[in-house]
Amino acid sequence: MSLDIKLSASANGFNLDIDLSLSANKVTAIFGPSGSGKTSLLRTIAGLDNQRSSGISFNGETWQSNGRAKAVFLPTHKRKLAYVFQEPSLFEHLSVMANIEYGANRTSTDQEGISPEQAIAALELTKLVERDVDTLSGGERQRVAIARALCSKPRVLLMDEPLSALDEASKKEILKMLVRLRNQLSIPIIYVSHSISEVARLADDLVLLERGSVVTSGDVQSILTQLDLSLAHGSDAESIIDAVVAEHDEEYGLTYLESRVGRFSVARKELELGESVRVMLSAKDVSLTLDRQRDTSILNIFPAMITEIKHAGPSQVTLKLNANDVPVLASLTKKSASLMKLETGMKVYLQAKSVALL
Repeated sequence: MSLDIKLSASANGFNLDIDLSLSANKVTAIFGPSGSGKTSLLRTIAGLDNQRSSGISFNGETWQSNGRAKAVFLPTHKRKLAYVFQEPSLFEHLSVMANIEYGANRTSTDQEGISPEQAIAALELTKLVERDVDTLSGGERQRVAIARALCSKPRVLLMDEPLSALDEASKKEILKMLVRLRNQLSIPIIYVSHSISEVARLADDLVLLERGSVVTSGDVQSILTQLDLSLAHGSDAESIIDAVVAEHDEEYGLTYLESRVGRFSVARKELELGESVRVMLSAKDVSLTLDRQRDTSILNIFPAMITEIKHAGPSQVTLKLNANDVPVLASLTKKSASLMKLETGMKVYLQAKSVALL
């Protein structure tokens, strides 16, 4: 199953030329700088903008086509999707519960999807259901908007920078809920963002847009560590690794996470054994040694092989490592790389000085 998009449009000197096939049952992040066409793409998928030179189909059903014999344009309400905007568009005269039920009441009872009770629990709205929406904070309002969208039982969920207007605490809170929902839902989610940390935490796949065109697309781990892209360089360069909670060490206050790279040690977290998590390694916090260090305070040390080396400014180099088929970035000074005589194909040990749990 997939959402297939072919879009060619031009307006006010801006060209949009996109050819994509997005996997169903995954979270696909649309990422790029302002003005790259992210929102235009989302609005076209939703049928809010009728770009005539476009073709869109979902699981074989044509939503839009400019065929010579017969043009097709399925209106938004017939596409059976939900759209969460940057600003929550709630009904101010209705309570939180009534807003959520509005979404549920627009679907048939036999249609598969999440119930109002499930949405309320997942987005931690139980204590707010009787409140008027004009008494809610920005983060609470956005949680209600997401719950209402989910209760319409959409076949596709579109989210256009839903956290951009929120404070950092609210962003972290809602991201945690979205990660939990991602594992419960069986529909494609297309998530527009300009925040790489949101993408790293939430997305399965990543589409990188620039000036209205697709630069690259693929699984998020691969794209973030692709050395010919700017994402892999600078202070924000990072790698993400899927892991499972394996053990809690009460004596030392640690939690152990099992991954393909190896077993990570992180500060004790209140997580269930067997729970799936993501680990983020900042490239600047990864150092390399030629031999495994024994007398060191660093706990997270893993064997790897250098697969690529690329200059990243006048004094830095970025290295791409293969750690048991998992790509990991390391940012070093040119002098360190020269003194260690690092080159592709060398076996090294990566040392993760800091590990973030997403």
